[in-house]
Amino acid sequence: MEMDGWEDFFFVDSKPIAVCRVARGRRCRMGRTGELMQAPDFGFCASQHEYYFGYKLHAICGLSGLIDFYDLSKASVFDLNYVKDVKLTCHDCSIYGDMGYVGADVQLDLFQTARIRLECPYRLNQKGWKPTFVTFAKARKRIGTLFSQLTGKFLVIRNYAKITGGLFARIIGKISALTVLQYVNYINNKPIGRIKYALN
Repeated sequence: MEMDGWEDFFFVDSKPIAVCRVARGRRCRMGRTGELMQAPDFGFCASQHEYYFGYKLHAICGLSGLIDFYDLSKASVFDLNYVKDVKLTCHDCSIYGDMGYVGADVQLDLFQTARIRLECPYRLNQKGWKPTFVTFAKARKRIGTLFSQLTGKFLVIRNYAKITGGLFARIIGKISALTVLQYVNYINNKPIGRIKYALN
């Protein structure tokens, strides 16, 4: 809350978290002995054009580049389903997502219940197509940068956990470590997104 400056404009995106190779997915025992609702599943990553077996990390960040909310779901869960729960934690704000969050019913529900404006780029075959606002498209790169930092610096996609709880704990630990480095930059009057400054 000290770093984000009480922002009211956010970006939402998701990242695949694979737990094993697709060929071994049927034999993976993670989550099978406990709660089946938390077990990994098969999913498709549109940006990488590949199938994977595991989970999906959903995150919402502000203009400052700080992850404000995050959650893990099965890989088969659509991105739009995560946004339905955002109204429980956010209100009176705008959220910008990619084409995976297009849904008129969900957009209307979010606005009526929590005054949340969910903005998404139009698909080319969608009625009333409008070009994407360039400023929003460039600003949305912030959440992509966060995912790249979690992947490159904290190896968020390289997890060797054997149980679901262990995987969740590692993901939370890595997001917390990123936030601590951002706070170190913040108190030293440096850009919080340049986490390599905090390591020097």
